[in-house]
Amino acid sequence: MSGSGAAHRPRRRAVTPDEARIWRAVTRDVAPLPGRMMEIADEPEPTPPPPPSPAAPPRRPAPAARPQTAPVPETRRELPPLTPGENPAGLDRRSAERMKKGEMVIDGRLDLHGLTQDLAHAELLAFIGRAWEAGRRCVLVITGKGGRPGPGILKAQVPRWLNQSPLRERVLGFSHARPKDGGDGALYVLIRRRR
Repeated sequence: MSGSGAAHRPRRRAVTPDEARIWRAVTRDVAPLPGRMMEIADEPEPTPPPPPSPAAPPRRPAPAARPQTAPVPETRRELPPLTPGENPAGLDRRSAERMKKGEMVIDGRLDLHGLTQDLAHAELLAFIGRAWEAGRRCVLVITGKGGRPGPGILKAQVPRWLNQSPLRERVLGFSHARPKDGGDGALYVLIRRRR
């Protein structure tokens, strides 16, 4: 029976850190009675929890991956292909007729005779770019007629290049030149105005 008294004694549970903190706050100004000690006084004060981080804005779900394509400049728009002598859109009929008849003032000339395709293409890109930057209106590009049977390589390539970006965005139209300026071995190229 001697052990029965110990079995009925209530078990003492451990004090949580929060309860200890509250108890210390309540008893901070209280002095214990002489000969008595506060049971929780010796427990170290728990470190305060870190301040809550500012609420992050809700994250948007990542957009679905798009297939990789070459970036398209915002100013680029799909322009219809040009053919020699055609009245291009955006050009009044009188100006188109003047270009075909060789009546427009020629603001610059580029002679591509004897150049390789790569060099001729680079020269054409630079020439049209400079003409566009300078605000020139009509230029003459001399391709030559070719020395072998059939059309010359540059005579065939230059109209294709004029229809490709970035030249197409800077060219309003083109037409075969009059005989005095090289005939079908040269092109009048009308430059689009800068905006």
